Amino acid sequence: MREAMAAAEVGDDVLDRDPTMRELELRVAGLVGATDALWTPSGSMGNLIALMHHLDRGDAFLAPAGAHVLDNELGTAAWLAGGMPRPLAHDAGPGKVSPAAVRRAAAGGDGPYHALRTTLLCLENTHNAAGGTVTAPDEHAAVVAAARAAKLKVHLDGARLWHAAVALGVPPAALTVGVDTVQVCLSKGLGAPMGSVVAGSAEFVAHARRLRKMLGGGVRQGGVVAAAGLVALDRIDRLAEDHERARALAAGLRERGWQVSTPQTNIVLISVADLTGTLQRFEASGVRAVPMAGQVRLMTHADLTDADIATALERIGPVDAAAVRADGHRPPVRPGR
Repeated sequence: MREAMAAAEVGDDVLDRDPTMRELELRVAGLVGATDALWTPSGSMGNLIALMHHLDRGDAFLAPAGAHVLDNELGTAAWLAGGMPRPLAHDAGPGKVSPAAVRRAAAGGDGPYHALRTTLLCLENTHNAAGGTVTAPDEHAAVVAAARAAKLKVHLDGARLWHAAVALGVPPAALTVGVDTVQVCLSKGLGAPMGSVVAGSAEFVAHARRLRKMLGGGVRQGGVVAAAGLVALDRIDRLAEDHERARALAAGLRERGWQVSTPQTNIVLISVADLTGTLQRFEASGVRAVPMAGQVRLMTHADLTDADIATALERIGPVDAAAVRADGHRPPVRPGR
């Protein structure tokens, strides 16, 4: 990947486009079934650009509870895009909302002047906070159809869409049918050092380029990082290894008494009574983890091997084991992305 970055053909992406960046954008557009696409430095910026495009100030938008656009983007949906977030309960399974829930939430309230105008549905596949849960094509299509019937636009936060596609054995475009815009990440599991791509119609991308410039996301010789993204796209199928290791990690934790559900992708969530204490114990034993929705989150990724999974399980130990051995701390297992 670094060799590709060093050898990349570059131009000025702020002025007349960078050729390697443009190659990346068009390749992603084809993969997700869109007409055009635009690189952004981060997935949060890609999501924000889509919301700024779709929302007028004061519009409400719907999203599954715990969605990244609601809980992990520092309020930019309201602050910069001017939207009023309305979280929807996961009534169709972890990370998922039903068509009926979308119809109810889009119905509005009392009269044209008192009720919020709901104009957008934001979906997330996989749903990070729910543990990397996957929405299948038929489930996605039904929810999008309900949104369309309610005259809502649809944006898909597909930061981990590659994971969903690999888990289901379908092309990424099968999971984007009917959406107006979609954001996909090049670093979540694919290993690029930075960057996401937001895709949609040609008209959307023309507006998105202006919005990206407003937000400070335009870059000059962007081909350097775009080259890493192109290499990353060649490695999508490798994500199946991460999923397999996540299942092995979850199974090993259950054998040791931890309360863990079987992961659908590469995110392992552990339910614990003492979140802070457990995180401190893991860190002391040389395993780095983060809190997520009141649980401990572990992730598998390209830098881990089967031996690393075995080492992590050995260090974590049974649920009632001591936090760290008397001989002190050990070097940490490499943290996940």
